[in-house]
Amino acid sequence: MTFKELNISEPILRTLNEKGYTSPTPIQEQAIPHALNRKDILGLAQTGTGKTAAFSIPVIQQLCHKKEKEQKRTIKALILTPTRELAIQINECIKEYAKYTQLRHTILYGGVNQNDQVNSLKAGVDILVATPGRLLDLLNQGYVNLGSIRHFVLDEADRMLDMGFIHDIKKLLPKLPKEKQTLLFSATMPQAIAAMSQTIQRNPVKVEVTPTSSVVDTVKQYIYFVEKDEKKDLLVNLLVKDKEQSALIFSKTKHGADKIAKQLCKAGIDSEAIHGNKSQNARQRALNNFKSNKTRVLIATDIAARGIDIDKLELVINYDLPDVPETYVHRIGRTGRAGNTGTALTFCAQYERLMLKDIQKLIGTKLLAAN
Repeated sequence: MTFKELNISEPILRTLNEKGYTSPTPIQEQAIPHALNRKDILGLAQTGTGKTAAFSIPVIQQLCHKKEKEQKRTIKALILTPTRELAIQINECIKEYAKYTQLRHTILYGGVNQNDQVNSLKAGVDILVATPGRLLDLLNQGYVNLGSIRHFVLDEADRMLDMGFIHDIKKLLPKLPKEKQTLLFSATMPQAIAAMSQTIQRNPVKVEVTPTSSVVDTVKQYIYFVEKDEKKDLLVNLLVKDKEQSALIFSKTKHGADKIAKQLCKAGIDSEAIHGNKSQNARQRALNNFKSNKTRVLIATDIAARGIDIDKLELVINYDLPDVPETYVHRIGRTGRAGNTGTALTFCAQYERLMLKDIQKLIGTKLLAAN
């Protein structure tokens, strides 16, 4: 199957060819034809499966086909996402796929001055990528009108739930037209998300790829049984042993992430932390430094890491085990992407043994002991 066989239009195909993308991923192959037929989609897919293209390509293509001569541009597609980082990533994808079209797009997120965002809105946009808080804020100030929306995308719906954004979404829904296409994507399907789908979607086509247990197949997983106060020394030793390898480290808390970064810097290992208490500029700078190899180690909390997409990341380290087993899969899914292999190391203290048991039950295998 090729993108051409999916009836992707010429302007988008041109970009895909330039990027060297010829074959769609499974989620794209399943979702794009239904989305192009204006069906509502309920998509179950992990981060890293290509779902951003699965919803953005059909939205862009449909807007191009229905481009009208208007006195003023109105927002016709709204893509709602939980974090700034993910919003930025989606906006970059929209920029690529809409490169050879006349469509305009912009992005709204908090933590920065609103003036530039307001000016973009005033200039007129077709596609709006936004986080819920800033969108509601500018909506209440009268800068956003959602009355012309034809396509509504709710991305990372389960993460929206985790972060407490469901109330914001419920405030937004009445502002949207009843007649629209709704594309909802989630890595997991808790009851609250299933209920929301029934409320906001009409006979959605369910597309599902990469069951949770198989996401980890391309990742070598090892576990270190180590007590809490010994984790720091183990981490330093591992990173010193292989001085070239970059690593994404997961901490359960913001304070913990800062502490690990401080300890590693003290040991002469270039490190930065990324979490919700950091300003947007600081988070983006840390991420860019890590991507460009200026910083060797990035320590992240789960929420801050959602949306981080790094090619050929070789090593993920779970400094703390997550409370939710699915989060472990999200974490290690940052490595072993696009046919590359990756390694995930997990530090497990005595009090985390129950969490480990739940993780192993979910992925259907025991982690190999590294020590």
